[in-house]
Amino acid sequence: MSHTDSVDGHYIAGEWVTGEGEEFNSENPATGETLGRFTRGTDREVTAAIDAAEAAFAEWRELSYVDRAEYLWEIYHELRERTDELGEIVTRECGKEISEGRADVVEAAHMVEWAAGDARHPKGDVVPSEIAAKDAYMRRKPRGVVGCITPWNFPVAIPFWHMAVALVEGNTVVWKPAEQTPLCGRIVAELFDDTGIPNGVFNMVQGFGDAGSAIVDHAVDTVLFTGSVEVGHEIAREVAAQSGTRAACEMGGKNNIVITANADLETAVRSAVLSSFKTTGQRCVSSERLVVHEDVYEEFKSRFVEMARSVSVGDPLDEGTFMGPLIEAEHREKVVGYNDLAREEGVDVLVDRTDLDSEEVPEGHEAGHWVGPFVYEADPDADLRCTSEEVFGPHVALLPYSGGIERAVEIHNDTDYGLAGAIISEDYREINYYRDHAEVGLAYGNLPCIGAEVQLPFGGVKKSGNGYPSAREVIEAVTDRTAWTLNNAEGIELAQGLSAEIDTGEE
Repeated sequence: MSHTDSVDGHYIAGEWVTGEGEEFNSENPATGETLGRFTRGTDREVTAAIDAAEAAFAEWRELSYVDRAEYLWEIYHELRERTDELGEIVTRECGKEISEGRADVVEAAHMVEWAAGDARHPKGDVVPSEIAAKDAYMRRKPRGVVGCITPWNFPVAIPFWHMAVALVEGNTVVWKPAEQTPLCGRIVAELFDDTGIPNGVFNMVQGFGDAGSAIVDHAVDTVLFTGSVEVGHEIAREVAAQSGTRAACEMGGKNNIVITANADLETAVRSAVLSSFKTTGQRCVSSERLVVHEDVYEEFKSRFVEMARSVSVGDPLDEGTFMGPLIEAEHREKVVGYNDLAREEGVDVLVDRTDLDSEEVPEGHEAGHWVGPFVYEADPDADLRCTSEEVFGPHVALLPYSGGIERAVEIHNDTDYGLAGAIISEDYREINYYRDHAEVGLAYGNLPCIGAEVQLPFGGVKKSGNGYPSAREVIEAVTDRTAWTLNNAEGIELAQGLSAEIDTGEE
């Protein structure tokens, strides 16, 4: 599918708008093929989108939850019916292998299903009052305009993490897709347009970081962000300086898998390979650190290294491919730079497929951004940048440890990040210790640290996040709660025994 015959712009107030910004291309990272031409959003387009969302808010919030959800149900059915078609577009534009492209669309459908289904679930809480004649309860109100800024690696799923719940709760949306995946952004906007959703309820502005910054600078009511630590913390600082704006940011990770002496090594190796190399390591939850007990270290290392040397890297549209390309040339430079840094820092390199052999690159794909697994072992106590900074690629450190689970978790927590992690063990006491002491927002037992389901919170601690921009927890970011108390008596009685008498000083 190609949009190269025309220039695509933005979707604002129910209209397709070319805009005034410079043109940029969407490119297939496996081939270099141009998939479409788009215009960068400027402050003018962002302002128009926010104005449209503000104008649409009053009417949209007056609809019932169920009526708002009806628009989402239409999108759900489209996603399910067009999974193969849209999955191929995802794969062509962001480079992840085809089963992941389809899974991206399925995950989007699951998120829409969750949000739309939640429209018929109970809302609010009834709270007992200490005064028998009072009813006390809580209600939620939509905040207003929600600015959504999403990454390229889940170009259909993550936008719906943000937008589906925000819309069902009664907010309006201004969304900026990642500049690497504008075609997927166009497809999502077409899905909304086809529903006949009221003008201004959903708006999309294409573009780069300056368009995202403009959304934040305009002090929308809530900002939902998924992306890099650097950008997320800048958004958090900007929002903190504003009055009334709220932000929920899910950011990166330097994620660990702990493999204890009691691990089933088949589970351990498979979990580590999936966590480290799926999506070519370009997931915020990918594992870049494997903390392995010395009793099983040599056997684990042998098996993991063998698989790292043999996983297939190739055409992401080929059903037999395990790893596709990196997203763009600049990112390949970053990953290669960290591989070089690891060597400079003196680690013992076990697998180096940084530069693939010519026969490994698919014919006709020489312009792709190819890289294979890079695996090394390092001292967990050494002060190394390669084992402490997020690479966002297939760059993995093996960190041996001795002692008990306490030592493993100490190494696990020795990063500035706290997004995802896993423990592989047949000892439930070790699993429970990890559960209670690992500093992560997403934890797994005897599983890879990827594959979160949409009904669970998604976010981290420490540098990895300051909120949960998805599923149930995002409701906190896009609504305000009102504690409401109703007096059913004729007189006034106050809590805590506070006197309700008014002394006027008259006899």
